[in-house]
Amino acid sequence: MPRVYISSVIDAPAAKVWDKVRDFNGLPRWHPRIRDSRIENGEPADRVGCVRDFHLQNGDRIREKLLGLSDFDLFCTYAILESPMPLTGYVATLRLTPVTDGDRTFAEWTAEFDCEDAVAEDLVSGIGTNVFQAGFDALKRQMAG
Repeated sequence: MPRVYISSVIDAPAAKVWDKVRDFNGLPRWHPRIRDSRIENGEPADRVGCVRDFHLQNGDRIREKLLGLSDFDLFCTYAILESPMPLTGYVATLRLTPVTDGDRTFAEWTAEFDCEDAVAEDLVSGIGTNVFQAGFDALKRQMAG
């Protein structure tokens, strides 16, 4: 089972970063690769079980289900329901941890999934670079000013 792990330090308090990322429907407001997003059936974006339906900038459509969200532990866990990527069983967690030295944030984004061996390396690299690291880089820019 391939695993993606990307971590970063964001020069902003964890509570401020969490305010930006906790909205399960808020990806277009902070992630540069996301064009639009909506929560299906009009459910609240912080209700475990809600489904977001969004498009990437290139037009690809992805549907994800919120599996867990904690304002105390600063994490959200979600699963991909539909995607053009050749994978199944995708579950990811975005977690923030306060760094008390300098009031910064340690951010981790992990995912595990199943796929054919021939595409595993490309998927791990692509998700790690184009989704997770790109998201952290965008958050760093936004939190800086």
